[in-house]
Amino acid sequence: MGLFSKNREVGPVSVAGNELVCPVCGSRDFWQRETQLNTTGMTLLGLDWANVNSTNFVCDHCGYMFWFHPER
Repeated sequence: MGLFSKNREVGPVSVAGNELVCPVCGSRDFWQRETQLNTTGMTLLGLDWANVNSTNFVCDHCGYMFWFHPER
């Protein structure tokens, strides 16, 4: 295991009833992470922590990443 390796749940993912398939390699195995969606205004005010997060599903084979904005 590498220095930055983490134990992740890897497997198929469905979004809105559709199974994700990697458009690069065709894999159906993904792991999930969250990414903060920073905005200029919040950064200017020093309030980066208050920005919303998106959900990412990362292909376990090639690293292609799907980004999904939180529902409003």
